[in-house]
Amino acid sequence: MTTTHASKKDRLPCAISGREKARRDLVPLDAVRPSLMERILKDHPDLAQDALISRSEVARYRALYVEDLLRAEVGEITELERRVADSLTTHETLSENVEQGYEEKRSLGERLSDHLASFGGSWMFIIGFGVALAIWIALNAWVGEHNAFDPYPFILLNLVLSCVAALQAPIIMMSQKRQEAKDRMRSLNDYQINLKAELEIRHLHEKMDHLISKQWQRLAEIQQVQLEMMSERGR
Repeated sequence: MTTTHASKKDRLPCAISGREKARRDLVPLDAVRPSLMERILKDHPDLAQDALISRSEVARYRALYVEDLLRAEVGEITELERRVADSLTTHETLSENVEQGYEEKRSLGERLSDHLASFGGSWMFIIGFGVALAIWIALNAWVGEHNAFDPYPFILLNLVLSCVAALQAPIIMMSQKRQEAKDRMRSLNDYQINLKAELEIRHLHEKMDHLISKQWQRLAEIQQVQLEMMSERGR
């Protein structure tokens, strides 16, 4: 009976949501850094300085504060920036392996075109194609004009070269287009990480300034008490 009564006593209502939370999951409003406290008081101006707020509500208002901050700096925020703001609340990791995700989404045709584009831009292709051209020309020149399947000026060879160039160009363009998409995914991922790091650093600076201010206030109070005690002893 006593244990049940004590456990109920350890649970207090949140000043914002009204839900009962354990005492360790509640923080006083004046313990929150000033910028975040202003954002909370904007929606709940009647809250007292010592009002207890649940950590989940503090995290929710932290995300709202970040969204307001981004909206004030860049205007209308995008879904990408909203995801960064939510990650600060949920402590979600934004970094991801872009290469692995890109490789898993490629179709068979895309894989084939990438391999062909890679082979077409290699020294192996240049050397092999040069050897094939030399054999073609040497063979037709050696058998003579009447017996050659492609006599000088090698019209069939020119046709083959034109077909190879016509097919190689779009294959390389497809591969470059997918490379651009991969680079765009990588840059968006880097932007998310950099934006989150910048916001986290700003939060840390504000938190450190708030803690230092509170510490100096407590030290001043302790010093005042000591001075009063010394004054009473002197009397």
